[in-house]
Amino acid sequence: MTNSPLTPEDKMPEQVAVRRAKLQHMRDNNSAYGNHWRNSIELAELVERYRELDEEALATAAVNVSVAGRMVAHRVMGKSSFIRIQNGDASLQLFLNRDMMDDADCYLATKKWDLGDIIGARGVIFRTRTGELSVRVSHAEIISKCLRPLPEKWHGLSDKELRYRQRYVDLIVSEESRKTFRIRSRAVSLLRQALERRGFMEVETPMLHGLVSGAAARPFRTHHNALDMELVLRIAPELHLKRLLVGGFERVFEINRNFRNEGVDATHNPEFTMVEFYQAYADFQVAMDNTEGMIREIAKGLGKMQVQWEGVDIDFSQPFRRLRLDEAVFEKRPDLRGHANDKATLATVCMEVIPDLKPLITWKAGHYLLALFEELVEGELEQPTFITHYPVDVSPLARRNNDEPSVTDRFELFIAGREIANGFSELNDPDDQLARFKEQVKARNAGDEEAVDVDMDYIRALEYGMPCAAGVGIGVDRMVMMFSGQHAIRDVLLFPHMRPEQQ
Repeated sequence: MTNSPLTPEDKMPEQVAVRRAKLQHMRDNNSAYGNHWRNSIELAELVERYRELDEEALATAAVNVSVAGRMVAHRVMGKSSFIRIQNGDASLQLFLNRDMMDDADCYLATKKWDLGDIIGARGVIFRTRTGELSVRVSHAEIISKCLRPLPEKWHGLSDKELRYRQRYVDLIVSEESRKTFRIRSRAVSLLRQALERRGFMEVETPMLHGLVSGAAARPFRTHHNALDMELVLRIAPELHLKRLLVGGFERVFEINRNFRNEGVDATHNPEFTMVEFYQAYADFQVAMDNTEGMIREIAKGLGKMQVQWEGVDIDFSQPFRRLRLDEAVFEKRPDLRGHANDKATLATVCMEVIPDLKPLITWKAGHYLLALFEELVEGELEQPTFITHYPVDVSPLARRNNDEPSVTDRFELFIAGREIANGFSELNDPDDQLARFKEQVKARNAGDEEAVDVDMDYIRALEYGMPCAAGVGIGVDRMVMMFSGQHAIRDVLLFPHMRPEQQ
């Protein structure tokens, strides 16, 4: 049961009841949840600035500071006590002595503090006899009362679901979690820098769309009351970004939130982060070069040119392999060579290899070839590998290959068996695009809930002329999983979606 201020006292855990009694005493003395405390220095900065100074140098400097943090340890020794406070990854010891503090009653009050309380302290920086950097406290007070006991220090939140649901507690007690989200922040910053160095301009496009567009996915639907119209949360920003190429912006990108009404598993969350970038006068080969270069730059910036992920030792210093999708399948099934466009043969093999496959009536040869690739090849692509030349049947927005009209100039990047990026030379022929939109309508009518709508305004934009171009989408969450060594997407999302908590 989840306790709240409305929980009857007779059902409240004893520790919570004791802490609430202390809070009531603070309220009675007008000392609860004040807003007057100001730090003279942040905890991390203090530790960094004075960590190298010895006892004599600190004594000579006689630096007075005001610091604050969460109390994570408290040891009382008669007239003296030691408190450890923490903010994020920085921690500092406080030394309190009744005779050295401004107010003896203040020292007595500190004995009643609880682990988790956020406290402020003023005093002089010094080193103890054991050489530990500390503050000799002259004044201390509670800034915010912690009403719930923290998890035991050495075990933290062992229940993963509880870690996701109560991320705020997880971050207090888990150094690993804090490290993961610092890696995420740094990786996104490096990604943005890599794009800007290449001349890409960051833009923002709508998150509410009137049509399903930009990717094959099932959308979330909503209703706008004032306009009395049905809307969907975007599944991808692709078509809006390509409209900007029509408008004359030659290199654009967006680090965006997308929403797909699909299942939740190790690599999927209904709300997730991608970066999409588009470059005029470029093709999918240029896009692959950019993608490889940027991932390598991010790895270098994070100091992670070699990482272990999903049991695979990945080396980003080596060139990424490039392999056609059909050739990847033929490596596993040589008997299919020469049958890449043979629907009947591919369908027969598919049903043998994937007995529970449920193809739609609209499926063509390319759908079956992709299904075989996903079953036989995808999971075994350990080192960074670009799979190229996807069938046109499964690539409604990609440009046909000049020499092989049955395939597109498209790629996907796989690392440790996981898809990390998708890109292609953009389809800029309005008539071809409209024909493919109509094929999507047929697929939807046949039961494909992931088929996109016909976006006639986008067709109109193409009729004004879009330059030849290439675009790429990179899954930021999966990229962070890779660089932080996490195996579930929820471990790199601060607040992953969960089922409602049982009360």
